[in-house]
Amino acid sequence: MSMTIVDQPLPYVHLLPERPTEAVEMVVIHCTELPDLAVAREYGERVLYEDRGTGASGHYYIDRDGSIYRYVPTSRVANHVRGHNPNSIGIELVNLGRYPHWWDSRHQTMTEPYTPAQLQALRTLLHQLRKEHPNLRQIAGHEDLDTARLPASDDPSIAVPRKLDPGPLFPWAQILEGSGLERTGAGQ
Repeated sequence: MSMTIVDQPLPYVHLLPERPTEAVEMVVIHCTELPDLAVAREYGERVLYEDRGTGASGHYYIDRDGSIYRYVPTSRVANHVRGHNPNSIGIELVNLGRYPHWWDSRHQTMTEPYTPAQLQALRTLLHQLRKEHPNLRQIAGHEDLDTARLPASDDPSIAVPRKLDPGPLFPWAQILEGSGLERTGAGQ
């Protein structure tokens, strides 16, 4: 279970609030819903919260080949899920999701499977994070915690999920097996 993590801190990482190791209780699984890691990095570098000088990003990104990148250390609070950032770690899996028609009601099916290399890297990373964070006992999908719906871009009379990741192709049973983590949230 050896693992290499490539550190690539976001430019604003020093502006993110610090937190103690014990504060982390949950991991949130995301998919980028973007074409590749380079575009995901561009999105992560964007300053969306002008008052704080920070943007939206997970802590870790796992590319399709299983490579793991750390954009935000777990000692800092990343902006990856509404209402749960202070106590969670965000892990993003590179995957198209609904890209580029995120909120089009005709494009709500996610069709790209997660690669075996990604899933193995995720299992290894989760094992390591459990060692580093003594209170880490929960896992959720982004879709479990952010259940908001919004008007579809093609037909505002139809509501679509704001977040649908990691989506129906994510193998929860495989990831949970032996992880020591319990799934929490609406979709469990």
